[in-house]
Amino acid sequence: MRFVTDEESKQEYKKFLESNERCNFQQSLEWSEVKKPNWKPEVILAEDEDGNIIGALCVLIRKMPIFGNIMYASRGPVCDIHDISVMKQITEGAKELAKKYKAIVLRIEPDILSSDESFRDIVTNLGYKIKDDAKDFKDEIQPRYVFRLDIKDKTEEEILAGFKQKWRYNIKLARKKGVTIKEGTKEDLEDFHKIMIETGARDGFIIRPLEYFEKMYDCLGPKHMKILMAYYEDKPISGVIPIFYGNKTWYLYGASSNQHRNLMPNYLLQWEMIKMAIARNDDIYDFRGVSGVVDENHPQYGLYRFKQGFGATFTEFIGEVYYPFKPLTYKLYRFSEKTFRTLRQLKRKLKK
Repeated sequence: MRFVTDEESKQEYKKFLESNERCNFQQSLEWSEVKKPNWKPEVILAEDEDGNIIGALCVLIRKMPIFGNIMYASRGPVCDIHDISVMKQITEGAKELAKKYKAIVLRIEPDILSSDESFRDIVTNLGYKIKDDAKDFKDEIQPRYVFRLDIKDKTEEEILAGFKQKWRYNIKLARKKGVTIKEGTKEDLEDFHKIMIETGARDGFIIRPLEYFEKMYDCLGPKHMKILMAYYEDKPISGVIPIFYGNKTWYLYGASSNQHRNLMPNYLLQWEMIKMAIARNDDIYDFRGVSGVVDENHPQYGLYRFKQGFGATFTEFIGEVYYPFKPLTYKLYRFSEKTFRTLRQLKRKLKK
């Protein structure tokens, strides 16, 4: 076991990550740059006998007032998750980091199926706890429930045939009505952000500042991040930000104006992103999160229905896997975190 410490090991890690089937952009050094300076990155590398990388975990470290440092790893580890020897190396590396930073916990939200009993047994035996009771977005940092579309070795025609008939119709309707899709640059983020503010006000979620998206583009674009905008009569009416990394494409952010929604620009934008993923020979197109409460009366059911219509598979991940280095302190931290989220939700409701 070792850590990424210099430019040579950074390049070695990047090559390993991009070529691994469990690759995730949130484990990348580029993504860790987006999260600086609030989060400090460290990368744990598991090795074979010849010093080759066989597993990795990119950990972000942040100081929380009163409680101390927490360690967070989104969508890791990247390795054979059923190889206990690799998982043990990664865990030993996490323990070293915990001592170095006096951390109270390591929190991981891996993209591992909830049904994976073998992984559950391995991490439990290594001393981790599993919090797998989340249902809504507010319950965890990363969505536990997502829709994923298998596009490996498939053609555009095969993928399109898997869409619901109404979804194929809406894609054609958008084109027929004159909606056009253009790939933007960093300068187009301003238009995207204006529409996103409109979306947030309509759907009741907090919007990151424009500067955050500009920083994302500086760190990831244009190779790993793109901006696609939908136009009607030369005016932007909708937009999306896909992320391309390794063998996957993620639909990370979307924004749609209150005007011209009847033109179905969001359907066409999704199809354009999926076609880009197919052209890259990706294995997976990830629609990202939905609520785990599948109920037509749930306020986010529309998002569930929209993503489901593209023929994607409803996927439940294992939830939060955590290693409490200071159990009592972490328990108090979780209580304060839950209280803060509850108060924030109440504040939003009072504003409406």
